[in-house]
Amino acid sequence: MKKHIVLLPGDGIGPEVIAQARKVLRVVEKKFGLSVDTEDALIGGAAIDATGEPLPPATLEACKKADAVILGAVGGPKWDKAPKRPEAGLLGIRKALNLFANLRPAVVFPELAELSALKKKTVERGIDILVVRELTGDVYFGQPAGEETKDGIRHAFNTMSYNEEEVRRIARVAFSAASSRRGRVCSVDKSNVLHVSRLWRSVVEETHRDYPDVALSHMYVDNCAMQLVLNPSQFDVILTGNLFGDILSDEAAAIAGSLGMLPSASLSDAAKGGGIGLFEPVHGSAPDIAGQDRANPIAAVLSLSMMLRMSFGQEEAATAVENAVHAVLRAGVRTADITGPDWKGEIAGCAKTGDLIAERI
Repeated sequence: MKKHIVLLPGDGIGPEVIAQARKVLRVVEKKFGLSVDTEDALIGGAAIDATGEPLPPATLEACKKADAVILGAVGGPKWDKAPKRPEAGLLGIRKALNLFANLRPAVVFPELAELSALKKKTVERGIDILVVRELTGDVYFGQPAGEETKDGIRHAFNTMSYNEEEVRRIARVAFSAASSRRGRVCSVDKSNVLHVSRLWRSVVEETHRDYPDVALSHMYVDNCAMQLVLNPSQFDVILTGNLFGDILSDEAAAIAGSLGMLPSASLSDAAKGGGIGLFEPVHGSAPDIAGQDRANPIAAVLSLSMMLRMSFGQEEAATAVENAVHAVLRAGVRTADITGPDWKGEIAGCAKTGDLIAERI
């Protein structure tokens, strides 16, 4: 197998965690006989500093030719008042590569169960949720959008918009994912208020007919936010739109204990197992700890694992990466963000954590 991966380190701690993912990739390559070459490219604030654009044409061209893309993080206070924002690079690449399906697992690691903000009895029921979020529609991309002044008063507006094909294709992703998990999809909307959600619910129900092995339920987004805290074990796959998914996936990650632990995948043809995939940790750029070897690389390493499984079909290699992460945690080694006040084990830096994971593979 010969594969080409584009690495987008980005900003803040992005270069540090991507360095560890690269380290693990090289070990996996040797152990499992893979042939992978990598190419680095600019995105976000780093790209603005170098080229004036958050998504330079050269980066986009490189990503279009790749088999997969791994991204670190974008953004930081340095560019808060810049004419062009780093986050525009991330939105731009999602749109350009048609990355319409975002898959974010939220799993409580047994080794880190005490870090969850939820009650112990709630965590003990088990939390293993996959949030399937539509990524290229909704208020982030809907038109018209902007700001204007009427009669001396400023107004701002965004348009929430979906068509039935956009809903159908993301629903297929969720149902396909549930078929290989526990067979349950909860579609989240606000159909009691929004016309968009009424279309969403109708199309999801139509699509469900093709997946008789999967149970479908519906939930309003406000209730879902509450249920994630009260009884998260009831959820298998959560299907929702871009705006609601943005919020709910972060909430699901938080109840799992640490944003530094969780990967994500954004796919262009997820229902068929093809297309270019972009894999990234769910955490931000954390500029306050950038360059201090304090970042947690596990989410980036697990994003690599998702890439191996979903883009390359390398199940054995993906499982080996995940097992190595669990082994390091069981050995009593953690980065600072996943230690509590009573932690008595070893606190390792970003680079050493990457070394230990690579060694166990």
